[in-house]
Amino acid sequence: MTERGWVLLRRRPLAADALLAAALVAMELVFALITPRELWSRSLPVTVAWSVACAAPLVLRRVAPWPAIGAAVATLGLPAVTGLGAGVQGLTFAVLTFTVAARWPARRAVAAAAVLWVPVAVANVVAPVDGLLAVSPTLLVLNNLLVGLLSYAVGRVVQARQAANRALRERARVAEERQRALAEQAVADERRRIARELHDVVAHHVSVMGVLATGARRVLRRDPDAADEVIGTIEETGRATLRELRRLLDVLRTDAEPDADLAPQPGLGGIETLTEQVREAGLPVTLRVDGDPVVVEEGVALAIYRIVQEALTNALKHAGAATAEVRIGYDGAAVVVEVTDDGRGPVPGSPGVGHGLVGMRERVGLYGGVLQAGARTGGGFRVHARIPVEQPGPVPA
Repeated sequence: MTERGWVLLRRRPLAADALLAAALVAMELVFALITPRELWSRSLPVTVAWSVACAAPLVLRRVAPWPAIGAAVATLGLPAVTGLGAGVQGLTFAVLTFTVAARWPARRAVAAAAVLWVPVAVANVVAPVDGLLAVSPTLLVLNNLLVGLLSYAVGRVVQARQAANRALRERARVAEERQRALAEQAVADERRRIARELHDVVAHHVSVMGVLATGARRVLRRDPDAADEVIGTIEETGRATLRELRRLLDVLRTDAEPDADLAPQPGLGGIETLTEQVREAGLPVTLRVDGDPVVVEEGVALAIYRIVQEALTNALKHAGAATAEVRIGYDGAAVVVEVTDDGRGPVPGSPGVGHGLVGMRERVGLYGGVLQAGARTGGGFRVHARIPVEQPGPVPA
């Protein structure tokens, strides 16, 4: 039989056990045909019918073990009534014993084996075999006891082997996962090392550009040719810096990050669109801008956008029936962002809230700002962030 055939039989235990029962009946038929006719104790049709009755419980040995055991025990009464010999009956009992021993815990397996073989011993004593194969009841009981013990022992050995194989497969799986984790950690460590080196290179290039720009500005009027040469050097250094920055980003980008992340990042201009989207999602939001807007760095603008996005998302998820307000204020030295709602607020321990606040603090702290977040007096939640804005200083003479 091919490997595919074995796989199909493992997936269909009922069909596999039906084939086993049919094989036992065929074996009984072959033995009957090669036996001289004068030794037959019954006709061929009766022999086949008896073999089928004895082997039929095997069809249910895995899908319904207890009914199979009950049907097998029920066949013990037929020889006493009909005078038929055991035949396939003994093999059926042995296979059922092996099955329960290989698949069940020890207590259940012992109980099932006792249900099978104790009636056999009683039948051997009450209705011993007569005729040409007549033996003493004691020998029959000992013989059947040996068969039952051997079948049970083989089943337990098979179960132990299967358990050992499962344990080995689990160990191999854990070892493979650990090896994969170690490899990923090694890659991450190497990426961090490369990132630190590239950061040093970029920082050096930027410092050089600053020094060259200062020199070019000072000699611009006295020696335009020298200033032009320095500016050319700044241009080349800037291009080299940009290349190194791209390499740095490639190193820091993980394999799981989609290419869509290369799209332009949102800024202050996207906050109005964000509030409209949240409003359409079911949370009434108002946007208020105080003071004269100033030009801020792209990183600061992105941090403000993400703070508003995270705060409104939390309000949408946890505030319930509520309204929210987003306020952005400019006071010259800093940008103030405040998102408030009048809902019930997040339940302590709710998933996602803690990580969101940690992300906000990291973004604000990166630019030297301060974040305050917590429940409001009278209900609701408040997120308040103040991020300094670097003002361009006077050009040195």
